[in-house]
Amino acid sequence: MPNDDIASRSRSRPGTSRATFTRPEAHGPIIDQEGREIPPESLEEGFREFSFEFSSANPFGNLTREQRLARIEVIARLLDIAFVVPGTNIRYGIDGLIGLIPVVGDVITTAISLWLVREARALGAPWHVTARMLGNVAVDGVVGLVPFAGDAFDVMFRANVRNVRLLQRWLDKQER
Repeated sequence: MPNDDIASRSRSRPGTSRATFTRPEAHGPIIDQEGREIPPESLEEGFREFSFEFSSANPFGNLTREQRLARIEVIARLLDIAFVVPGTNIRYGIDGLIGLIPVVGDVITTAISLWLVREARALGAPWHVTARMLGNVAVDGVVGLVPFAGDAFDVMFRANVRNVRLLQRWLDKQER
């Protein structure tokens, strides 16, 4: 599995060791948590007195498709390939670390993976794509319950990155 597909789009400058991440531009319609489009004018109605600016992007608010996809990609990378074992080319994420906690860790990471599938469904992914994504999560969750061997499997299987690739392939076919 080549890591070029999953590496960050914004590379660091030559001579530096830190990668820089850029926030995606917001284009297209705003969609709610169920995937329905929200007209921009309705966002301002009724809340003129209560205007709060917590940051430039609320991770749980109404986001565009690009912002939702970028959020899914970042969470999948964090879960599966965020770190490198020193001296090797083996990448692992917090899924493998949290999975070291017997049963509870695997339940937590499986719940996060299921949330990613729900987000993909909100983006409009069809049943056959979501079924494959759920299959990846099920395999990762069930095999992950086996102590130590399941954690090694979590590091190598990378269910969340696989699911993001499935979603991206489907989205690429839709744009043609």
